[in-house]
Amino acid sequence: MQDVVQWLKDNGNLKIIDTPLDVELEIPHVAYVEVKTDDSRPILFTKPINRAKGIEYDMPVLMNIFASKALTEKIFAKHPDELAKGIDALLKLKPPKGLKAKLAMLPKLFSLKNVFPKRLKGRGECQEVIIPKAEVDLDKLPILKTWEEDGGAFITMGQVYTQSLDGEMQNLGMYRLQQYDKNRLGMHWQIHKDASHFFDQYQRAGKKMPITVAIGGDPLYIWCGQAPMPHGMFEMLLYGFVRNKNAQLVKSISNDIYIPRDVDVVIEGFVDPELTEIEGPFGDHTGYYTLKEPFPVMEVETITMKKHPVFQATVVGKPPLEDKYMGWATERIFLPMLKPMAPDLIDYNMPENGVFHNLIMAKMKTLYKGHAMQFMHAFWGVGQMSFVKHALFVGENAPELEEFEALSEHILNRLSPERVFITKGIVDHLDHSSSEQFVGGKLGVDATDDEVEEGVATPLDDATLLAKMQEIDANIADLRQYYTQTKNPVCVVSVNKTESQLKTIEKLAHLKAHIKLLIIIDIANNDLDDPYMLVWRVVNNIDASRDVILTPFIAVDATNKGELDGFKREWPGDTFCTKSVLDDLQAKGLIDIDEAFIKKFGLLPF
Repeated sequence: MQDVVQWLKDNGNLKIIDTPLDVELEIPHVAYVEVKTDDSRPILFTKPINRAKGIEYDMPVLMNIFASKALTEKIFAKHPDELAKGIDALLKLKPPKGLKAKLAMLPKLFSLKNVFPKRLKGRGECQEVIIPKAEVDLDKLPILKTWEEDGGAFITMGQVYTQSLDGEMQNLGMYRLQQYDKNRLGMHWQIHKDASHFFDQYQRAGKKMPITVAIGGDPLYIWCGQAPMPHGMFEMLLYGFVRNKNAQLVKSISNDIYIPRDVDVVIEGFVDPELTEIEGPFGDHTGYYTLKEPFPVMEVETITMKKHPVFQATVVGKPPLEDKYMGWATERIFLPMLKPMAPDLIDYNMPENGVFHNLIMAKMKTLYKGHAMQFMHAFWGVGQMSFVKHALFVGENAPELEEFEALSEHILNRLSPERVFITKGIVDHLDHSSSEQFVGGKLGVDATDDEVEEGVATPLDDATLLAKMQEIDANIADLRQYYTQTKNPVCVVSVNKTESQLKTIEKLAHLKAHIKLLIIIDIANNDLDDPYMLVWRVVNNIDASRDVILTPFIAVDATNKGELDGFKREWPGDTFCTKSVLDDLQAKGLIDIDEAFIKKFGLLPF
């Protein structure tokens, strides 16, 4: 993959767009629409411009590199499950007994020499062009502004390389970076990340922290940056394992951090531990804007690049997006690393419309009462799994975890209030639904047992049930029931919210003969006939410790929270495309969408 663009032409059906398009909204909107199509392709924008600044860039923008499962598998050069088997074998290595066993182990041990990054002397291709501090100008890079309400332009596929104060540990993370001006970037490393822990060390020592940001090169670099490696392990070890060859690193020009020799653009600088600046808002992978918040600032010392660089970027927002396929690879490859803490785990799945950390489904071999609950605690207590908000566990005889319809039916036939476990723990930095940042509700469902005996006592059709509800509360606008063939049909209602929905649930209590599982959403921007996006909305919008009621039936308040609910934090808005931009791109023939597509994926408010 020395030439990623050529490789994508040969292997990924690369789409090339030669029409001049703006880095503000236009390029991101094209990529956003493309990755939601059934035959999504990577895209090379050869003529990026910035109309507001009067800039025509001399480097193309490459997006949607991980455009599909098939292309992701090609990038890894094998199915992620095969890589998982290799990790599993390494975790199970035992000292060999006897000469024959020792000889049999030699190939495995020999291959391990390729895991460790190799530090090279001299400079790499990424340093063919060196721009000194006096000439640094971030405006020369085609940095994208994805959403209309974004606080500015953001580098979205930056490989952020940092090291501990003593230089003993190095980290590669994928963090967004907001461009403030010609030589400063906002460093959005979240409080739980390794780079943030390194920053704490420099802050305590009162020293500036060196940082190098790389863009481009082998797509595996950026994937490694988001992989949930154990604390203290350099992510480039994972690159060596996947590629079965050493990552070749060169020293940055202005600091001691090593980065891959073949990346396209390198931004080097320092963070002053005493200086922060407001970063955001930013339309993030949750499909919501993350709000303004102070973060450290990187002052750029040097920029280096190839003679003919390509600027890699990604777009985040409502699913499905490129992170769907990156997350799929991560999920498969890291399964063996979960099994030591949960040895009877068979498989797990983190669907993209659950925004990964918001929903996990797991299949396990149950050996005793409470086994699933034990697994819940294990998941919520280790590494990045501790951010998971909602965990659903099924037994070994359940359908495959990607058979969502059959799996949903299986779970609903085993659901009861007694099998729902609610607790509290840490939540992701980006979670907006918890009443207190970083700490919120956790929900676990044990669906490993037999089917429950009782279903809905007196089932009603949608129209009849809606009429009964509207007699009680005229603010209930509409209703759909799903999985009515199960013991726990899902009743979803939309409301014009004028009060806390906990009060609404109380008023609906005497309809318990007709309801087993009630979910309440706002009428605005929700389509009752789109279960994919309803799952996205619900798992984003709830804090189980506040919004889930277990009597007289299971009820979930998935409405936006605010003063009516006693919610003190600011509630963010959805990421929406800009209609005029979509219309213009459609008129130019650069996208092909209709009203159904727009509504299905929530591109515009409705």
